[in-house]
Amino acid sequence: MEQIVETSFFNRDLSWLKFNERILMEAERSTVPLLERIKFLSIFSSNLDEFYRVRMPVLLALEKLSNKEDNDIKIDDNLLDTANQLISEQQQRYGKVLKSDLIPHLKENKINLIYGQPFPKEIQKSVTRYFLSQVMAFLQPVYINADTNFFPSNNELYFLITLKKKEDAEVIILNIPSNQLPRFYKVEAGAETFIVFLDDIIRFHLDRIFPEGEITGCYSFKITRDAEIDLKDEYSGSLSEQLEKQLLKRDSGLATRFLHQPGIPANVFELLKKLFNLKKANRIEGGQYHNLKDFMGFPVNSPKLSNQNWPKICNTDLIDGSLTEAIYKNDIIVHTPYQSYDSVLRFFNEAAIDEDVREIYVTLYRVASDSKIVNALISAAKNGKKVTVLVELKARFDEANNIKWAKKMKEVGVDIIYSVTALKVHAKVALVKRQTGDRMRYSGLFSTGNFNESTAAFYTDHILMTANKEMLREVELLFIFLAKRVKPTSADLIKFNHLLVAQFNLQQVFLNLIDREIEHAKQGKPSGITIKMNNLEEKVLIDKLYEASSAGVKIEMIVRSICRLIPGVPGMSENIKVTRIVDRYLEHGRVFIFHNSGKNDVYLGSADWMNRNIYRRIEVCFPIYDEQIKQEMIDIIEIQKQDNVQAVCIDENMNNIPVKSSGAPVESQHDIYQLLKNK
Repeated sequence: MEQIVETSFFNRDLSWLKFNERILMEAERSTVPLLERIKFLSIFSSNLDEFYRVRMPVLLALEKLSNKEDNDIKIDDNLLDTANQLISEQQQRYGKVLKSDLIPHLKENKINLIYGQPFPKEIQKSVTRYFLSQVMAFLQPVYINADTNFFPSNNELYFLITLKKKEDAEVIILNIPSNQLPRFYKVEAGAETFIVFLDDIIRFHLDRIFPEGEITGCYSFKITRDAEIDLKDEYSGSLSEQLEKQLLKRDSGLATRFLHQPGIPANVFELLKKLFNLKKANRIEGGQYHNLKDFMGFPVNSPKLSNQNWPKICNTDLIDGSLTEAIYKNDIIVHTPYQSYDSVLRFFNEAAIDEDVREIYVTLYRVASDSKIVNALISAAKNGKKVTVLVELKARFDEANNIKWAKKMKEVGVDIIYSVTALKVHAKVALVKRQTGDRMRYSGLFSTGNFNESTAAFYTDHILMTANKEMLREVELLFIFLAKRVKPTSADLIKFNHLLVAQFNLQQVFLNLIDREIEHAKQGKPSGITIKMNNLEEKVLIDKLYEASSAGVKIEMIVRSICRLIPGVPGMSENIKVTRIVDRYLEHGRVFIFHNSGKNDVYLGSADWMNRNIYRRIEVCFPIYDEQIKQEMIDIIEIQKQDNVQAVCIDENMNNIPVKSSGAPVESQHDIYQLLKNK
């Protein structure tokens, strides 16, 4: 049976590129403070690098599979060409906004970003001193010939230099050490500030590096190679197997992009193509500078050119007494980054030193590089408590950091559980068991995001602190199961009555909740569904949403990134509205609200509706039972649904359409901050 991309499902990779376009739109908006616009350029560039590392290898393999006559795999016609065209158009917009808009506005504020221009005389001596004292130590020229044993590092910056010595020509690759030194160097000259690229500092001094010949060309470049892809996490069935075979045929680290400054001589490029296995790479002529994700470190700090500071909101009611005792009395919710993450850190800190605490359980997916939470767990183990930590070693791009912390915890006696092969644990839960007399009391955390104090500073997430014994007992049963390191063989292995857990009951409960709204709509009763998530892809749940729309259920969705559901199609999805919000904070929390005849069932959790989350991960979504917290979540989502400043509507082609409104402007992140500040 042919595997075909259905017309009612927008392509995932193109949808992702449309999301990155929304990031670019923020850089283009004149109402966004100047330095924030530069940060959005950084985010766009970083996202595009990840696309070439993670998604482009699969697109290349899909195209090859689709072109085989004896294959049953079919993909959208010209999918790869469409992706390349979108990227090209976006990069042109990127260059235009940077050179024609942002750089002139910086100059108006006496900030001179030297971009493809000679150094002004007044900064040349300072730049040379910096080069001689700091930069030279990191330069490592490599002379290229047919026998050269050199492999450019993934996504790192280099110069390709052609050098003439008497009658001989040399080809040299010179590193640009942006991993060891700041990408930008700042020089103050009177009232003016000059910002220069590390690249240009090296260019300016090439005659000092190669005094023995004439430099005939200098071209910046970088090579992007694929990241390790867990195809079973991204695709299912025979498609995953066939993609795996295609990718295994290629050398490790398939080059997906050769991005370079124009002008490289044809014979030199042929040499590089052979040496560095660039045969299948997209050859892209870019500008003079690459890795502009480094704009995140742009060395200017100006309050008037930045977002207004929003101090973290602290819950002053929790300062006195024990946090644990406060949780025993009432559920508590923390909304990051609006509210301080300190209470979450305090939860682990108190557990680490409380003499009555006997056991601590927690899942860790991505942790901070200097994690205070992990240090608290280490202290807890040293203090004689039983600490059990599920560490996910397959968290893409965070594998090394997770391994480092797992080793440190294991050294002090923490029981480390690693997830079973091909099944990631993406749930964000923690449990503390405390002995009070002859009673064992439970307290715990349920979160929509990682237990990571670094990302909590700019990811919008929701962390529930609760002593609900029934919910926490189900968490304990889940840890007992995970410790066995086996894949679930039946949804009935554990009976979850409160939590929704992927591999057990999560998908079915969501289907049941949608079915209930469908039934209410058919009976003429009020109905409605509101969902906020990062990515929407999974076919069964999307089909159920289409069914609900056809039955008259009004569905409002806030989907940050990938969205394969096509909204607004008569007879299929005319009752579904999808919006996307991009603002100063990264929208990350997952929220599910079902009308239930006005009673409103509210769930939060770790799970997007993607194939990997539903079928190949352990995820936990959790109900909100406290009526005050439930209303607070509904109020927050209602504000986001009314956003007409930072929100865009997604049309049937996944285009980002600005929200049209004649009412007062609603900027949801600002209004949510004010709501919580005044609580």
